Amino acid sequence: MEKIKANHRPMILVTNDDGVEAKGIKSLIEAVRPFGDVVVVAPDQAMSGMSHAITVKVPLYLTKIHAEQGLQIYKTNGTPADCVKLAINVLFEKNPDFVVSGINHGTNSSVSMHYSGTVGGAREGVLNGIPSIGFSLLEYGADADFSTAIKYARSIFNNVLTHGIADGICYNVNIPAGKDVKGVRVCLQSKGRWVEEFEMREDPRGRTYFWLTGHFENHEEANLETDEWALNNGYVSIVPCTVDATHAPSLDVLRAQGLEQITTLNFVNK
Repeated sequence: MEKIKANHRPMILVTNDDGVEAKGIKSLIEAVRPFGDVVVVAPDQAMSGMSHAITVKVPLYLTKIHAEQGLQIYKTNGTPADCVKLAINVLFEKNPDFVVSGINHGTNSSVSMHYSGTVGGAREGVLNGIPSIGFSLLEYGADADFSTAIKYARSIFNNVLTHGIADGICYNVNIPAGKDVKGVRVCLQSKGRWVEEFEMREDPRGRTYFWLTGHFENHEEANLETDEWALNNGYVSIVPCTVDATHAPSLDVLRAQGLEQITTLNFVNK
């Protein structure tokens, strides 16, 4: 497959987890296309909830489905992280200047970002040293109105184009549904969890299966600094996410506990 060569315009890689035909990715292309040449590599089907999963048990295929001046679109049977890996290693002569992922159909705020294929695609960009952003709209419908999301995605991308993003950081951007958005808040990731339930059902052959349901439980409803507060009050939330999962304050605590002095000879069977 012929390598894509960079030119004087920024090269922008676009991916998502809702699939190459989703309205959200078409909206993101519209948002960033004025700023550079766009290459899209996206899953050929929905890959929601795949987080940073990669494909290791089946071969990956990469097919060009559209080409015009300044825009090339490819589809693959891989995950969002696969999409970024394939683009970087197979398509590009050198790394793209930016990775943008989305616009996701549905929220990826709070702990949802850990499950998100949208954020996983952006995180893969960061791991390769590329400034990356994940965009999500708080509307799940396939034909959702992305007009306001396009405007905010364009403005936020323009800011990144001007100021860059620190190494090891990606932006997780969530946009309220509707047109009455009040503005942008830079936020903390809200503490919370999904309270999961599994409905037990029976298929036509009498076999039992389980369907995941549940609801989100916000543990910081009163915290005005969080993404959940921003979104619930009509603001776009931007959370800068690090790929370094080290909890630095615990380093000295664990050393003080003597963990570095442990050997197998210290074990006592009680």
